[in-house]
Amino acid sequence: MAGAIPLERALLGGLGALFLAAPAAAQGTADDDGLTESVPARVLEVGLLRAVYLDLLGRPPFLAERETWRGRQLADLLNELVDTREFWERWTDEQLYYFLLIDNFRPRSERVVAIPEDLRSERIGVKEAIHRIVLSSSFDQRNPGPDTFVTVVMEQLLGITVQKSPRDLEIGKKLYDGGSGNFLGHKGNSQADVVKISIDDKRFLRELIEREYQRLLRREPNGRDAARWASELKRDPYAFGDFVKNWILSPAYEERLAEKIVQPNRLYVRTMYVDLVDRLPDKEEERRMRGALDGLSDPGPLRSVLARLLLDSGTARIPPKGEIEDPTAWVAGLFERLLGRAVRPEELKSFVTAFHDDACSPSTVVYAIVSHPEYHAF
Repeated sequence: MAGAIPLERALLGGLGALFLAAPAAAQGTADDDGLTESVPARVLEVGLLRAVYLDLLGRPPFLAERETWRGRQLADLLNELVDTREFWERWTDEQLYYFLLIDNFRPRSERVVAIPEDLRSERIGVKEAIHRIVLSSSFDQRNPGPDTFVTVVMEQLLGITVQKSPRDLEIGKKLYDGGSGNFLGHKGNSQADVVKISIDDKRFLRELIEREYQRLLRREPNGRDAARWASELKRDPYAFGDFVKNWILSPAYEERLAEKIVQPNRLYVRTMYVDLVDRLPDKEEERRMRGALDGLSDPGPLRSVLARLLLDSGTARIPPKGEIEDPTAWVAGLFERLLGRAVRPEELKSFVTAFHDDACSPSTVVYAIVSHPEYHAF
């Protein structure tokens, strides 16, 4: 074991020199009706498959899912994923994070807990889902008092800068305290009216669409597209899932795949567990690890420590060295599964050479990949 540490460092140093920039994605255009033009049928290669699962479910595919979907059509996968409770759980979690309703502020009321299943079964749409969240006691506790509450509602639901709308802010505060007034052009006299008037405001759906598009495609939508989608969502409260499918099928999503960003800590923890253990962390595991990472300005070193601990826990799905009959194929498979791309020839040579060193264990090879900055991006 004494030789494992320097070998591990050598591997990491070699990776730092060998990992190259990803090729640029193809550019896309918008068609005349304001919707993003879909690309021809796309096959799910390893990078695309991993990206779609991360974006829509907040985790990589499990091993069985990789085997099931690799080489099949993207459109078929989207039709299946968007119809699952897990997709709507991920969407709901993203809304709760947007409103900072996490940990002790996470809503536990039946109406909020039921949101993912109610969305999946089309008992409610995304507008009603947000309405439930903002009406929850957790939202009120997270934003106590009339000034904070009304400010957050106006800014986060409607995109209004309250400094530019002081009159509406004051009227909203009056409603919050039980007084009557004309808030955003509509009469009200309660805190619930502040929320309902804001949710019903024409700016709400536009703001929601733009925020969700930016979350998935990391760019602002075309103004005409956003207005059209908001109008369609007003007519059909259940259309959001179809929007997501079209966005992922668009050339804009291909471009987004080339724009890597560092994973949020909550996504990193889920990704690490699925990649190494082939399961999601339980709620306590996820809360504990995410909390430790969120408390640091630079969580990178601790991420590597957590990966090492999980690899050494005995639960990681890594074969013993003697059972790896073809190290070349095994290393190539790791790059595809953990990084979503093919291994480059120089990387493959370096890793296979290291693998044959007596001091190198399979977990050392895996650790060299999952502790590299490329693994932390998506």
